[in-house]
Amino acid sequence: MKNAGFDFSRVKALSGSGQQHGSVYWRKGTNQVLRDLHPGKSLHELLKGGFAVSDSPVWMDSSTTEQCQYLETAVGGAQRVADITGSRAYERFTGNQIAKIYKAQPEKYEDTERISLVSSFAASLFLGSYAAIDYSDGSGMNLMDIFSKQWADSCLEATAPHLEERLGALVHSSAVLGLLSPYHVTRYGFPEDCKVVAFTGDNPGSLAGMRLQEGDIAVSLGTSDTVFLWIKEPRPTVEGHIFCNPVDRPSYMALICYKNGSLTRERIRNKCAGGSWEVFSSVLRTTPIGNDGNIGIYFDAMEITPSAVGVHRFDKDNTKVAGFSAQGEIRALVEGQFLAKRVHAEKLGYKIIPGTRVLATGGASSNKDILQVLSDVFDAPVYTIDVANSACLGCGYRALQGLVAESGVSFAETVRKAPEPQLAVTPTPGADKVFAPLLRRYAELEERVLQESKQ
Repeated sequence: MKNAGFDFSRVKALSGSGQQHGSVYWRKGTNQVLRDLHPGKSLHELLKGGFAVSDSPVWMDSSTTEQCQYLETAVGGAQRVADITGSRAYERFTGNQIAKIYKAQPEKYEDTERISLVSSFAASLFLGSYAAIDYSDGSGMNLMDIFSKQWADSCLEATAPHLEERLGALVHSSAVLGLLSPYHVTRYGFPEDCKVVAFTGDNPGSLAGMRLQEGDIAVSLGTSDTVFLWIKEPRPTVEGHIFCNPVDRPSYMALICYKNGSLTRERIRNKCAGGSWEVFSSVLRTTPIGNDGNIGIYFDAMEITPSAVGVHRFDKDNTKVAGFSAQGEIRALVEGQFLAKRVHAEKLGYKIIPGTRVLATGGASSNKDILQVLSDVFDAPVYTIDVANSACLGCGYRALQGLVAESGVSFAETVRKAPEPQLAVTPTPGADKVFAPLLRRYAELEERVLQESKQ
């Protein structure tokens, strides 16, 4: 940016996002190093000796099953952990990563002065001292009480000793942490009064970038499908995740991931539509809404929500059948995927209210016929949004919010001049009456599949 001639003197505030569930272990004494950074040298040179753990665990590390089981046993079960922290114990979550480091490398844990998330690590580099973890990213650690917005003593005690002092304080996601470090002022020409707003995780950053409002649901239709929800009254379960909302302090956000997304849609397209999206779309336009009561559950790979695998087809009488016609298979797949999303969203406390919008993004959001099924199942209009780099964009919005948050200006008001999403489709009249009983049936059939898989 400096080489390109960017005018840093115009920057009033900055924020950012980091990939969730990664953790950084600062060596004792490094906070003083951060305060005394020499602007003539690179951060790499200045901080190369500053970390007690050289290889930071990230979300792909699933080697902490033992620590997850211990946490759930110590706290009172998977649902109890979810009730406190918003999620059951997950291998990739930070608390369980810390527990493993404490057990496997106690000398490195002892040498650790502060533990940051990737987001608060990046904020620390700009702040010139250890930055606080924000509520929203802190929700993805299995360590924070999402209702009191404090560290949960029972979880800390089950993880590692003297942990709270290593984690530091928590702050709300629009908090101004302080002024930019003199290092960046001198090295890049930022103004001395440039503010650093709390950094957050990439998923909360995306919620901000997509500009969700109360009642909205965002559906990302990619290789895996992800659902973002804005929730007022969360009901944590052992499936899905509930985080503190990054742009509205009293609210929450929920996140549900589905492994069987576009790859499953492509498989059925190849099998039933000769590899043609045009034929696939034509079938969705010409087959009856509700698929004559036929329901399909398509888990080509082991699903995350719920934990089950296999393809399961049921006729209108809930009798398991070997297959559908090619046309029935296409509609069963698309309806089944969206029925699942609504069923699990409502389990977590999501409610469709007047004004609810479905915001669609990802590769399949360009297919209007798929979006029509989405609109019919959720009984809400579907809008498309261009959210390339949505987490980064969201942090630009959040930096702006940080400048005005203490004066009571809402996030929606802060970003009111941003581009609006485009209306794609509206619900087919009468679709709600078709899907109301199908939603109940889908929930019952999915539970049946889950029980049969355990036998």
